[in-house]
Amino acid sequence: MSERPDPEPAATAEQAPARAGRDMEERLPPSLWIRLLVYVVVGHLLAGFIYLLFEVGSKAQ
Repeated sequence: MSERPDPEPAATAEQAPARAGRDMEERLPPSLWIRLLVYVVVGHLLAGFIYLLFEVGSKAQ
């Protein structure tokens, strides 16, 4: 006979969804990190291009 009794199935079922939901809130999926990185890089490239247009335009006058 084991020293620790098995947990009741009802208690385990109640704790599992709460833990899974909490893990999802604390950690983002890898695909979301990749999308975020792409958006940041593309946003910076677009901002740099617009800045370059203003610099070239100011030299032309």
